[in-house]
Amino acid sequence: MTQFDFIEMKFPARAEYVGVIRLSISGIASRMGFSYEDIEDLKVAVSEAATNVVSHAYEKGEPGELTIGFGIYDQRLEIMVADHGGSFDLNEIKGKIGPYEPSESVESLREGGFGLFLINALMDKVEINNKYGVIVLMTKYLNESEVGLDDQVSTTQ
Repeated sequence: MTQFDFIEMKFPARAEYVGVIRLSISGIASRMGFSYEDIEDLKVAVSEAATNVVSHAYEKGEPGELTIGFGIYDQRLEIMVADHGGSFDLNEIKGKIGPYEPSESVESLREGGFGLFLINALMDKVEINNKYGVIVLMTKYLNESEVGLDDQVSTTQ
């Protein structure tokens, strides 16, 4: 099994905390040695995922929670953004995420959908699980040569 560090943070699902999440990803990615451009891409992708939770995961006025997890490996960073609370078991969640079917509409996950396309454009790999709320797993490799041909958007419903 590959050794990695895992950091988990929980925030109220409110817009004022998205900036704190951006600062967190920036600090972690900088420590890992990501380039300025990659750090900016990571910040945008994580902001999009977090904003999706803030905007769409909970009914108006309903208190909600956004959970974010960072899997820090030697050559990659995996970021999970989830709504409806719950702690992460990184390997368990990764085992439950299946392949994306082109016939499935990404928009069916939530209103909009453009943010998911933007996340996919900025990250090396994106996987989605929406069985219990929505979990977005995003991967960015430290060296782009690590990206395989099979790294594409996948979703499980």
